[in-house]
Amino acid sequence: MTYQETTEWMFNQLPMFQNQGATAYKKDLTNTLLLMDVLQHPENKFKSIHVAGTNGKGSTSSMLASILQEAGYKVGLYTSPHLKDFRERIRINGEMISEEFVVDFIVSNKVFFEVNQLSFFEMTVGLAFDYFAKEQVDVAVIEVGMGGRLDSTNVITPLVSVITNIGLDHTQFLGDTLAQIASEKAGIIKSDVPVVIGEFVSETKPVFESIAKKSNAPIYFAQELPEVTYESDLMGFYQKHNKKTVLQTVQLLAPHFTISETHIVSGLKNVIKNTGLLGRWHILQSQPKVICDTAHNSHGLAIVMEQLKNEFFDQLFIVLGVVNDKDLGSILPLFPKNAKYFFCKPNVPRGLEASILQEKALSFGLFGEVFNSVSEAYAFALQEAGTNDLIYVGGSTFVVAEIV
Repeated sequence: MTYQETTEWMFNQLPMFQNQGATAYKKDLTNTLLLMDVLQHPENKFKSIHVAGTNGKGSTSSMLASILQEAGYKVGLYTSPHLKDFRERIRINGEMISEEFVVDFIVSNKVFFEVNQLSFFEMTVGLAFDYFAKEQVDVAVIEVGMGGRLDSTNVITPLVSVITNIGLDHTQFLGDTLAQIASEKAGIIKSDVPVVIGEFVSETKPVFESIAKKSNAPIYFAQELPEVTYESDLMGFYQKHNKKTVLQTVQLLAPHFTISETHIVSGLKNVIKNTGLLGRWHILQSQPKVICDTAHNSHGLAIVMEQLKNEFFDQLFIVLGVVNDKDLGSILPLFPKNAKYFFCKPNVPRGLEASILQEKALSFGLFGEVFNSVSEAYAFALQEAGTNDLIYVGGSTFVVAEIV
């Protein structure tokens, strides 16, 4: 199998949440545990940091990896989803896993995958853990895919567990209250392993405290730290919360790694360079200014829309697309009415038809035209915008993936 044939087999033959939604979600760790056994338990062969949360997981994971890289360590980084290339999900010191390793892993285990009907995510977690173990990383930063308690990554025993924040997203899987979602995310808390909570609200703090107490896990609330002044190449307003979470986590890593102030400063300034992270308040050009962001739920979009208000422009254009299970009633009211919209459908099976999005947006006072694709919508926005205008592209990770 070639690399392309291998990834096509992974994407098309087996369930993947990014494409199919609910049918791909497995409420069971049995297959992952079985795979770990077959792979001779790679999850036990490297130190790890586990990162869960509704928003900010990718940024927080990448900041931690960048700081550890600056400190001279060989750092694995597992994140999801990818924007362009599947291999973005699995990196060591910023370098993506090789195509050859991906192909060899799938070919070697293909019969097992088929017989046991492993999901795309289960296979990918196995691939990442096997790669990190064989490459003998000093530490791996592991981002949860969705939830926590039943996520395939939740077979590791990390040095520190991290939960960035809780918002109402994936409610069809995780629960429809903040407390229920917090309980699922807190499922990554392990016995005697310290846990960092990035942000909390009155409904979630008692949940975290209760589960941590039962697990005898020391708990730290990064939200209570003083404001941080560290600069970062990740520019979004929301990064101030992620920076606090990262700094609290770094403090807890002191018994295991030598990390200086210099490493923290340079690590935060060079996240994109060190890890390849894209799509977080990502400025693509300046005249007209184009900003894209992967924020896709009410918690994340509220912050991003607030940041848009601080931008200076003559006219605002928004290229907007979403997936079909998105709660439009919670996100569309957040978008500004004084913008011209270019509605589009991301090129994934779960993409919502642009005409449906337009109709729903109209009921919230958002006006615009429908386009056949993200690229067409973006091209028309660029054509119409003047040098002093601003174009924002977002609504879904998959929309951003098509233009970065």
